[in-house]
Amino acid sequence: MKQHWPGRIRLLGVVLAAASLVAVGAHYAGLRTIAEANAQPAASPLPGMPPLADPKNVYADIGPTHLAPVTAHQLWRVYVPNLRSNDVFVIDPATLKVVDRFKVGRSPQHIVPSWDLKTLWVTNNAEGRSDGSLTPIDPLTAKPGPEIAVDDPYNMYFTPDGKSAIVVAEAKKRLDFRDPHTMQLQYSIDAPECGGINHADFTPDGRYAAFTCEFSGGIVKIDLVGRKVVAFLKLKIPPTRFREVRGQASVFPDTELCTVKKGMPQDIRMSPDGSKFYVADMAVDAVHVIDAATFTETAQIMTGVAPHGLYPSRDGKLLYVANRGSHAIHGKPGGPGSVSVIDFATDKVLKTWPVPGGGSPDMGNVSVDGRYLWLSGRFDDVVYRIDTTSGAMDKIKVGQEPHGMTVWPQPGRYSLGHTGNLR
Repeated sequence: MKQHWPGRIRLLGVVLAAASLVAVGAHYAGLRTIAEANAQPAASPLPGMPPLADPKNVYADIGPTHLAPVTAHQLWRVYVPNLRSNDVFVIDPATLKVVDRFKVGRSPQHIVPSWDLKTLWVTNNAEGRSDGSLTPIDPLTAKPGPEIAVDDPYNMYFTPDGKSAIVVAEAKKRLDFRDPHTMQLQYSIDAPECGGINHADFTPDGRYAAFTCEFSGGIVKIDLVGRKVVAFLKLKIPPTRFREVRGQASVFPDTELCTVKKGMPQDIRMSPDGSKFYVADMAVDAVHVIDAATFTETAQIMTGVAPHGLYPSRDGKLLYVANRGSHAIHGKPGGPGSVSVIDFATDKVLKTWPVPGGGSPDMGNVSVDGRYLWLSGRFDDVVYRIDTTSGAMDKIKVGQEPHGMTVWPQPGRYSLGHTGNLR
């Protein structure tokens, strides 16, 4: 059947619009347009990846009853890396007391559960230096082991098949794929358009990852099978953002004109059905909604001042957003920090809990039973334990500039990294 001219024009418009989204990264060797990528037939799951228990819910295995057998004798602890004091505090979640602390390498950023759930890795990226390292923690004893020298480990993830650790070399704009046990280098993927590459999540089939680019204002799509960058998306800037007033946290803060030229994307999470990525952007006070299939931005959800960390609830129905309370990378204490709760089904903010007196909720995770959300207070040198029903908050004093803390153990079959992205 012949195509009428109006239909051809409309089709041409769609192709041109889609192609424009990857114009910034057009110099990559072999980079395909988004339209071309979408024209490819659906691929089978990444070989070796454990199949999803429920293809319609990537979070089907993170419920409270799904603790893996390997975690049965591991200690119930909260691990807090303190960026400026170069140590890790260990908290007993039952008593809210700090029960241990130990020194690690320079500038510890995140506590990352290994793919096999047997080790917790501290990523010491030694900001501005060349002596980065990884410190293993044995969750059976909560004690550290010998450090392993690794170049610029700001963050770390694992390929869904468990064959590689992905060390996020943020300063180098590079992803280093390493043996998940010895950390010997296997290969690297350069991402020169992705300044400040740091956080990631994976498509349900395990073949692609999306990484945020903090200093480039966008996200990149990584083909894990082809071992290359296949697309770059610049995130949209909303007309307004929230006004930052230290010491004043409000559910409905005043807005101001958003004059930034690019966003500052942080954490990224997949929707339960695998159709969307959610990207926290601390420069524009919004969570961007990205269509995973077309790699295009479809919506923005305004949450609070400087959204940073994203964590799904144990039932996979809600997304907790840590609003750090400062648009600056190095903020001051007492900012208008808060936690917002997004309904995955509607993409609406259901509630927002301000930090009493101000604060800086940053990174963490949800307790096994789902009752509490644990977050570091980045600029206030505390840890928050937040009741996920009422929003009531407890504060625990820790070291200097706590960052990517984790709660352990967590439910799930295997870890994709960060502070506990389990499936």
